[in-house]
Amino acid sequence: MSKPVTLENTSRRDALIEIEKKYQAIWAEEKPFEIDAPTDEEEPYGTPVEKLHEDYPKWFATMAYPYMNGVLHAGHAFTYSKVDFGIGFERLRGKKALFPLGFHCTGMPILASADKLKREIEMFGEDFSGAPSKEEEEKEIAEDEKRKQAISHHEDVTKFTTKKSKVAEKAGRGKFQFEILEQLGVPKEDIKKFADPQHWLQYFPPLVKKHVTRFGGRVDWRRSMTTTDINPYYDSFVRWQMNHLKELGKIKFGKRYTIYSVKDGQPCMDHDRQSGEAVLPQEYTGIKIQVTGFTDDAIKFFQEKGFELEGKKIYLVAATLRPETMYGQTCCFVSRKIDYGLFSVGNGEYYICTKRAFKNMSYQDLTPKRGDFDETLIVNGSLLVGSKIHAPLAEIQSLRVLPMETILEAKGTGVVTCVPSDSPDDFVTIRDLYTKPDYYGIEESWVVKDPIAIVGTPKYGDKCAEYLVNELKIHSPKDTAQLTKAKELAYKEGYYSGKLLKGKYAGQSVEEAKPKVKNDLVAAGEAIVYNEPESLVVSRSGDQCIVSLEDQWYLDYGEKNWKAQAVSCLEHMTTYNSETKNAFEGVFDWLKNWAVSRTYGLGTRIPWDPKYLVESLSDSTVYHAYYTVSHFLHSDFYGRKPGLFPISADQMTAQVWDYIFCRRDDIDSDIPKKYLQRMRREFEYFFPLDESISAKDLIPNHLTFYIYVSVALFKKQFWPAGIRINGHLLLNNAKMSKSTGNFRTLYQLVERFGADASRVAMADAGDTVEDANFDESNANAAILRLYNLKEWCEAMNSDTGSLRTGELNFFDKAFDNEMDLLINETYGHYADTHYKLALKSGFFDYHYARDYYRDVSALYGGMHRDVVFKYMETQAIMLYPVTPHFAEYLYRGVLGHKESINCAKWPTPSKPVSKEITAELEYVRSLQRSVREAEIQALKKKKKGKASDVDKTKDVKLTFFVATSFPEWQDKYVEVVRKLFEESKLDDMKEVRQHIDGKDMKVVMPFVSILKKELETSKPEEVFNRELPFDEVETVKSTFPVLEKAPAQVKVAEVTAVAFKAGDKTGKDVKTGEEVEIPNSKSIQTAVPGQPGVFIRNI
Repeated sequence: MSKPVTLENTSRRDALIEIEKKYQAIWAEEKPFEIDAPTDEEEPYGTPVEKLHEDYPKWFATMAYPYMNGVLHAGHAFTYSKVDFGIGFERLRGKKALFPLGFHCTGMPILASADKLKREIEMFGEDFSGAPSKEEEEKEIAEDEKRKQAISHHEDVTKFTTKKSKVAEKAGRGKFQFEILEQLGVPKEDIKKFADPQHWLQYFPPLVKKHVTRFGGRVDWRRSMTTTDINPYYDSFVRWQMNHLKELGKIKFGKRYTIYSVKDGQPCMDHDRQSGEAVLPQEYTGIKIQVTGFTDDAIKFFQEKGFELEGKKIYLVAATLRPETMYGQTCCFVSRKIDYGLFSVGNGEYYICTKRAFKNMSYQDLTPKRGDFDETLIVNGSLLVGSKIHAPLAEIQSLRVLPMETILEAKGTGVVTCVPSDSPDDFVTIRDLYTKPDYYGIEESWVVKDPIAIVGTPKYGDKCAEYLVNELKIHSPKDTAQLTKAKELAYKEGYYSGKLLKGKYAGQSVEEAKPKVKNDLVAAGEAIVYNEPESLVVSRSGDQCIVSLEDQWYLDYGEKNWKAQAVSCLEHMTTYNSETKNAFEGVFDWLKNWAVSRTYGLGTRIPWDPKYLVESLSDSTVYHAYYTVSHFLHSDFYGRKPGLFPISADQMTAQVWDYIFCRRDDIDSDIPKKYLQRMRREFEYFFPLDESISAKDLIPNHLTFYIYVSVALFKKQFWPAGIRINGHLLLNNAKMSKSTGNFRTLYQLVERFGADASRVAMADAGDTVEDANFDESNANAAILRLYNLKEWCEAMNSDTGSLRTGELNFFDKAFDNEMDLLINETYGHYADTHYKLALKSGFFDYHYARDYYRDVSALYGGMHRDVVFKYMETQAIMLYPVTPHFAEYLYRGVLGHKESINCAKWPTPSKPVSKEITAELEYVRSLQRSVREAEIQALKKKKKGKASDVDKTKDVKLTFFVATSFPEWQDKYVEVVRKLFEESKLDDMKEVRQHIDGKDMKVVMPFVSILKKELETSKPEEVFNRELPFDEVETVKSTFPVLEKAPAQVKVAEVTAVAFKAGDKTGKDVKTGEEVEIPNSKSIQTAVPGQPGVFIRNI
């Protein structure tokens, strides 16, 4: 992690912020970001959409609307900036570029936070003065740790006790809710108001609007809204969606397994989670392994607890993903480290498993009473080891319970059935138990040493676990990395290529037999279907979630025909990179039905079943369509103040929404037809959404749902056109974290660095799906760079007398040409949404080109007025997408344009970029570098204490030896390489050598390698045509003033050039015409056209 920047002198930053605030005030008056579709006067209603877009090009982009349980942080700002940069660029392309931004308030996070705050007010008072200080809390936690360490290890392990104090139990709670709000900048005296969930909706949306505006946001705020039924228009819009999806058969009702919060009493969907986003239920087959005889210690324990074993059936429930392998069971594993529960499931049957697993079961119709997961007894695993068991389908009728050290209490049921033929973990553990029975406290006879072959595989035979353990040299159950690899290989080979060798389905593929074996076991009462979360899921209320079998309304994502439409949409959509498309395809493969109903939170009631709310990821799928008409309906965020048209929420019937969204052409409504036509025009003009930008974590839910619902509700022409994904944002090369202090809100960034400098650092942070990095040092450097540019432009504008006019010299033309080159390059980067590269070419490289021109022009009478003013104007325009305020200042404040840069167009070069001038300028720059390299060599001390070739205290003469031809051998072998290239034989080195004379081999082969490398990156005609597009000798002569300034340590008193033909011993001095001897120096002898030799010697 790089250190946060310490700001000392802020005068430059403050000057830039003053500019930002000035133009934000002007824009607030001018309203340049309020964008409308063409009116009926401009294009009559009924005009084909294609013609509308041809006459009035448009761009519609937005980001996932932010959730209003706080202000925007730097990560939000990073995603936001991508939309805003694109909007700025599309404006420069002459498009009506629309960027609306709403506020998401649906779901449980706000209500849960409000309820949490209510409890804190009850506990600590309205001023929270009763809350424990950090020091008090840390002290009590430390004392609790001491108490725990003092507990005797002889304590009865069958008793579940906890000695955590109430404060210690909160050790992992994070901050109190009032502390979180305080950190967000809410005054402490106002925090109590947030106990009312509606206050969040009143407080944060205006604040977010203020912060985004301060960041330079090009947002059409007329179109903003809050979700939930607080806004009756949005509420109507969501009800319209739900009704249509139900009519289309996309919403269904039934029992389904879902992630569930017991504390909240409802399903816990992605937006309701503190952690575990995109985690789904994992289905296991719970094998009921009957205990046929407990150990003496276990029997004694049951007797002491008053539990009568007689007449009861007790099962160890082992969760497995491979029920088809049960024919090969040789034992059952438990952990001595786990306290298991003995749970009654009715009819004299009891399950032994972890309490966490039974809690899941109690919500899956597997227990007598829903939600009752109290254990009858707690039994430590050590008491179960050695017990006799009968396992369903096992060939061996009587097996034993054995210990396994690697069982996790938080995964499965805590009981593992052993199939050593196909499970590398089981095989290694059995091998360990057999060789060290005394160490594990078991009898050798309990261990079935040899695996039973049950699945045949082409790669690994019929005992794939044993094969892989030996192949990967796995020696111990602790070789976790190798075991994980072996397990993946075994499962993949077994499932996709294996055939069952045992049982009723012998001869069938594992893929085919697996569900049949599972169904048979469940039907016979020898197994249960058991689900739990794939990994830990914690709700925003702090509850560790389970899987519950719920009666609920759900969206039937994954249904064959619907999925086919979604896939078709993806195929025609712009995703900007293959990683994004691949990620969506992966989600399409696994995504199935999704709960749409909930009972707790904020939102819209399900129209046909109002006891339920629409969950937060289901009311936020196609809100982009609502943006197109929201400003007609209401002028505030909440639907309380009328919009442009006097339409009530009650008038927004299903027919009206259908008409607006082009689902029907006839309409029966009391809303005037002209209003309906105008709203429909807005939708059909701006749709489809050209670009939705979000972070990558929204692909598995929000963005995939957006595709699905769009294809269900809209005509194909309105399906999503593009989705751009960015990675998460690091801050100073470290993950953002409030607890470590490495955290910035959007407003904090703007206050610290100003809007434009922050935006430069955002653009420079990165554009891929990998995590990007906001480096505060880049934001700080941007302040200096922008300020210096401001000062320079002001100076140029006020002192035009210092600038030349009239004919352009070479460096004027070269700078003008280089500007055109960089303008075109920057345009391409912006069009590809590569903002980091656009910043490089359109600002950093542009700046370097200007600096070079400024420096060399000082040697030729100064800079030319025309190219300087072209630079200032084009620099302003190219910076506009990234730094709108600064660009506006240059455009209006310095250059004096009457209209805003918001109306400017991308600068189009008046002539093609000259390759000749580009090559000549690069030649001069390369020659300057060669001079510096020659200087270093000339000043280098020689071996054995000999003096260097040049004494830097004395003046020197700088001579350029310019070769006017290539060596004959090079011309000869260029033609050889050309011929072999055209015949596609250049990679055949044997063929190449046959065309090279033996005497030439040593010098020619490196030359051929150079040409081959050039052919990989350049066009063949450029490689084989080595003639320079300019007069090299004349270029060297005309740039003597620049070249003599190139050395850094010696003073050049005289400069000249000598032209010579390759191989000649003498050449001609281009200044005097005298014949000059060519020095026997390697750098000179190897000189070729375009690469002159440089010679420096004292005079």
